[in-house]
Amino acid sequence: MKEISNERLDKEFDRTEKALNAIKISSHDDAAHELFDLAKRYYEDARYFKEKGDFASAFGALNYAFGLLDAGVKLKFFSVTGDKDLFIA
Repeated sequence: MKEISNERLDKEFDRTEKALNAIKISSHDDAAHELFDLAKRYYEDARYFKEKGDFASAFGALNYAFGLLDAGVKLKFFSVTGDKDLFIA
C-alpha cells in the first residue's frame, strides 16, 4: 500500500486512544510522567496532522505515541488498568 487510508488512520487513532485510557502512571519517577506527557503530545500532534491532510505524519506520530506507551508499560512506569492485549510488554 502506497497511501495511508482514512480507515487505517482511524484504526490507529482508536488503538492509541485505547492505550492512553488503559494505563495509569505507576512510578514516582519524573521520567514516567514525562514519557506519558510526550505520548499524549504525539497523539495530539497526530490529530493536527490529520486535520491538515498529512496522513503520513499523523500515522508516524501515532506510532511514536503508542511505542512510548508500550515502552512505559515494559519499564513498569505504567500499569495497565484496561485492555492488556493492547501491549506487548
